[in-house]
Amino acid sequence: MKEIKAYIRTNKVEKTLAALKKIGIQNMTVIDVMALGQGMLDRADYKYSMALVERYSTIAKLEIIVPDNQSERTVETIRSAAYTGESGDGLILVSSVEFAQKVRSGKQGETIVQA
Repeated sequence: MKEIKAYIRTNKVEKTLAALKKIGIQNMTVIDVMALGQGMLDRADYKYSMALVERYSTIAKLEIIVPDNQSERTVETIRSAAYTGESGDGLILVSSVEFAQKVRSGKQGETIVQA
């Protein structure tokens, strides 16, 4: 299994969720986060107020667990839906999941991410 973490612009969340739903990905976590760091904004925007900087640096984090064979398709779906071509479009990370278990049912492994 793979865990996919995607940091995307908040105004791209609905489009990204709709695109993921089209490929069968519906179970995920969406978290509002504040991004700090270089490269989050175009350097030309640094001259503006802190309110403007905060608005552009508020992003959403998507966390998704998928079977190994769905990883690449999921990443490409997120990338294409979240893309604007502007600096700060986001970041997608993929990690291996060694173990997963449902609390209620006790199910383990890839069965927990299958519909």
